[in-house]
Amino acid sequence: MEVRLDLDRVKRKGFSEVIFCERKSEKQLREIAEEIINKRLDTAFSRMDERQRSVVASIIEDFEYDAVSRVGITSFGTIEKNGAIVAVVSAGSTDIPVAEEAARIIEFFGSRADRFYDVGVAGIHRLFEVLPEIKKADVVIVAAGMDGALPSVVSGLVSSLVIGLPTSVGYGIAENGMTALRSILCSCSPGLVAVNIDNGVGAALSALAAARVRTGHKD
Repeated sequence: MEVRLDLDRVKRKGFSEVIFCERKSEKQLREIAEEIINKRLDTAFSRMDERQRSVVASIIEDFEYDAVSRVGITSFGTIEKNGAIVAVVSAGSTDIPVAEEAARIIEFFGSRADRFYDVGVAGIHRLFEVLPEIKKADVVIVAAGMDGALPSVVSGLVSSLVIGLPTSVGYGIAENGMTALRSILCSCSPGLVAVNIDNGVGAALSALAAARVRTGHKD
């Protein structure tokens, strides 16, 4: 047996394991899918390509897949809505796949994801047009590549926690997201934290945990 699902994670953390598909073999995915069916587990998959989707979908009949975020989900209806709102913001349209990974995971775990895309600092007026709606969220995720400036800007304008999600978008010195990550880590804007480059799942789960504290919701 090559895979062992963390069946107790939902009790420890409040949400179940998200299956990271990158480099997983067809055999491993079949084992996972069969256990999901046998135990009727609500499960999300991340970084899933089309070949992997077809493998899992051949076993799980109502499997849903989004090609933009590369997130797949299977639901048996055990996850309840919790009322938390997470704003998912992207600096550019090229950041959307990473932002969508976060948004899809947030929705899978019963929270609302409000999307505000392509509002980066190159046209800062676009941010101000949607800022009143962003301020209504319990937690904000901001995905940005290149200079990674937008998370700091948003954090200085809202009262809620902001999770900076650096993306690997950008030319040369952007260094596949390292410049954006350093920008977020060096920020003087209070209430801003960072997750790893392109880690939409990590941003989503951190946002869900923070939203539970803010809203007083406990699983």
